Amino acid sequence: MIRFDEVTIAAGAVTLLDRLSLTLAAGAPTVLIGPNGAGKSTVLRAAMGLLPPTSGRILREGEPRRAIVFQRPTMLRRTAEANVRYAMADADRTAELLALVGLEHAATRPARRLSGGEQQRLALARALARDPTILFLDEPTASLDPASTKAMEDVIRAVGRQGIKVVMSTHDLGEARRLAGEVVLLHRGRVVEAAAAPRFFDAPATEEARKFIAGELLV
Repeated sequence: MIRFDEVTIAAGAVTLLDRLSLTLAAGAPTVLIGPNGAGKSTVLRAAMGLLPPTSGRILREGEPRRAIVFQRPTMLRRTAEANVRYAMADADRTAELLALVGLEHAATRPARRLSGGEQQRLALARALARDPTILFLDEPTASLDPASTKAMEDVIRAVGRQGIKVVMSTHDLGEARRLAGEVVLLHRGRVVEAAAAPRFFDAPATEEARKFIAGELLV
């Protein structure tokens, strides 16, 4: 669906992505992992079209409909259902989307008074209102408690079952094991290893992947 071809993205003297090549194909979720500063968020923003390459190309086959949920989403000063309705692309599916993310009980509550986990799920419903074929999630469970994390992961699985391609970043290897069809390990703006999740975790092909899975620092 989306292919990075030798993509470099620089911000002044800082190189965020360094001649990165990666294909995000339709199918099971792709989970981006790596240390802080590896380029995970930059890949998501570039794939979304929010960051242009300094060099290289990003090719989008068939112009897939894209949506993104940031790590700290902004809630409009409206009710939960009004936040979703604001983003609606087609017929009003507000109730359906709120039910999908488990927030039907909070439809008339002010969005900014929801808990952090509820706001994250509401942001996901709002993104789905755009009827995307590919959904980018930037560390969607960061700072959430275990119950909120499980609720969010359940929604992500449900989204995948609807045929929407999910590409997400996470710092949680357990979450990557639970959700990923494919794992991409990034380091210093490059792809270190990309493989199906079982192979990546059970038989990593690179020393960097072995170290990262073992909890060692990558330098």
